[in-house]
Amino acid sequence: METKTASSRMQGLLTLFDMHTTFFARAIEGISEESMYNRLDTKANHMAWLTGSLIAQRYYIIKESHPELKQNGADLFEDNKGIQDGAKYPSNAGYLKDWEKVSPIAREVLATATDEKLDGEIDMGFMKMSYYELISFTIYREASIIGQLALWRRLLDYPALRYD
Repeated sequence: METKTASSRMQGLLTLFDMHTTFFARAIEGISEESMYNRLDTKANHMAWLTGSLIAQRYYIIKESHPELKQNGADLFEDNKGIQDGAKYPSNAGYLKDWEKVSPIAREVLATATDEKLDGEIDMGFMKMSYYELISFTIYREASIIGQLALWRRLLDYPALRYD
């Protein structure tokens, strides 16, 4: 899906964003609720947290333009909260509903971001960065999380993530 972006710097990032939009749904496809919480006796983040954390990033992208929109279980992920043992995370159906809701809005925000907006500074509380750096890191982290979900699929004996 080729889109003309307001800033040429966003073109490659938007291509990756679109790939992630497709791959995410496939990464959790067919995973049981029990498997979403299975950590295989490790301290690794389980699929339920990884999934919600990924969705939280997309909601963060639209926070400025759509502050009224919140993901299911938003309180579990606010302020970059880590995994919470014993917490009940949203279902895969709830996560997919959020993903389908937020993704087109986030895509529009990214496609229309001007160079001026991208050069603007974001204060994360613990560090400052440009909006472009934040978006670049977010796209990188999306790929990382989808890769972790793909690995969890195989570790939990599910079919590999489909890229077709």
